[in-house]
Amino acid sequence: MLDVMPFKTEILMTIVLLVLIFVINSLGKRAIRRFGRISSIDMNNRKIIFYLHNLMFYALALVGISIIWGVNLQEFSVFLSSILAILGVGFVAQWSILSNLTASVILFFNHPLRLGDRIRVLDKDFDWTGKVEDLSGFYLFMRTDDGRRITIPTNLVIQKGIEILQPEVEAFDDEGEF
Repeated sequence: MLDVMPFKTEILMTIVLLVLIFVINSLGKRAIRRFGRISSIDMNNRKIIFYLHNLMFYALALVGISIIWGVNLQEFSVFLSSILAILGVGFVAQWSILSNLTASVILFFNHPLRLGDRIRVLDKDFDWTGKVEDLSGFYLFMRTDDGRRITIPTNLVIQKGIEILQPEVEAFDDEGEF
């Protein structure tokens, strides 16, 4: 039979760490959900943020458990840097995918762009003005004023810039009628 008594401290610390990670992860998800609702962002568009959030907490749990169980930090850092180097080479090959994901996160948290907004994409070659219909992990979907439905990679939205236009307001005459 396996004697777990010499490892009771490690087992207890691992359980505490996992509970702590779970609680903080749940609070983070709740905050993302609330922010998405306040910002009128569709649940399907929030999935990429949830995936990145979970990935970050799983990585934290892995590092924390490794430290608790006495993994040599120098050897662990060499292992981790090797894995990150391999991933880095893979991401360089797919740079546009990574930049679109990053741009989607930036648009989600730090940009006043919302679904239903009328925007103009600031590009010298194209005059794209229309309504934002959807914003996904990779693309912004908009319906132009002339009825075309176009998709713009999210990294281009950040690179080109956009102008959020004021909604058209119907004018009243002096008597308060249209």
